[in-house]
Amino acid sequence: MGELNIAELWPLVLALLAAGIVGGILAGLLGVGGGIVIVPVLFHIFTGLGIDESVRMHLAVGTSLATIIPTSIRSMTAHAKRGAVDFELLKAWALPIFVGVLLGGAVAAYSPGEILTLVFAVIALVVAFHMSFGNEDWRLKDTLPAKWIQNLMAATIGLLSTLMGIGGGTFGVTTMTLFGYPIHRAVATASGFGVIISIPGAITFIVSGWGKEVLPSLSVGHVNLIGFALITPMTVLAAPLGVKIAHALPRLWLRRAFAFFLGLTSLRMFLSLLG
Repeated sequence: MGELNIAELWPLVLALLAAGIVGGILAGLLGVGGGIVIVPVLFHIFTGLGIDESVRMHLAVGTSLATIIPTSIRSMTAHAKRGAVDFELLKAWALPIFVGVLLGGAVAAYSPGEILTLVFAVIALVVAFHMSFGNEDWRLKDTLPAKWIQNLMAATIGLLSTLMGIGGGTFGVTTMTLFGYPIHRAVATASGFGVIISIPGAITFIVSGWGKEVLPSLSVGHVNLIGFALITPMTVLAAPLGVKIAHALPRLWLRRAFAFFLGLTSLRMFLSLLG
C-alpha cells in the first residue's frame, strides 16, 4: 500500500483496527452492517495514501464486502443462538437479493469512482436523517406485501448494498420494521442478509478489478488484503458484543450518535467530490 515509514504505519494500523471494532459492534447492535463504517474509513485512508482516484472507492467497497463475510456469519450465528433469526424469510429473499448483488456488481464495474462515492454519500445522508428523526414504531402495514413486491424489495437491498459495500442491514432493518417486524427480530434476520450479499459481492469486485495496474500492492482485484487482514479479526471479535448490547439496552441514543457519524461522513464525501 505504498511506501510508509513507521510513523505513518502505526496511525494506519490503529485506524483500521478501530474501524473493525466499531464496525463489528454496529453489525451486531443495529443490524446495519459494519461496512457503513468501514467504507468511509478505508476511503479516507486510501485518499491519504494517494491511491489512484479511479480505483479508490472501488477498493474501499470491495475490501469492505470481503470483511463482511466473516462478520455477518458471526453476527447471524450469535443471533440464531437466541432464536431471533427468521430463516424462512432469509430463504424466501435469498435469490432476489443475490440477483440484486450481481446487478450491483455489474453497475459498479462500469461506473467511475465518483459515482460510487456519490451513491454512498447520498444514501448515508438519507439513513442519517432516518435514524435521527425516524421512529422505529412507524408502519406501512402489519404484514409483508405481495410476493412480487417482496422480491423487488429484496433485489433492491442487494443492489444498493453492493454499490455501497455494506451488508444489507441498513436497508433490511428499515424495510422489515415498516412491515410489522419487531426490531430485534429484524436486526437478527438482517444479519443474515450480509452472508448472502458479501460473498458474491466481494467476488464481483475481485473480478472487476483483476489486473488493474493502478491498484496498491497486496490487492486482489478491488480487495486490499492488508485492510482485510487488519479489520476482519476485530469485526469478528466485536460482533457478538454488539448482539449482547442490542438485546440489553434501549437504542435511541445509539441511533442518534450513529446518525451524527453518518451525517459527517456524508458531508466529507460530498466535499471530496466538490474538491
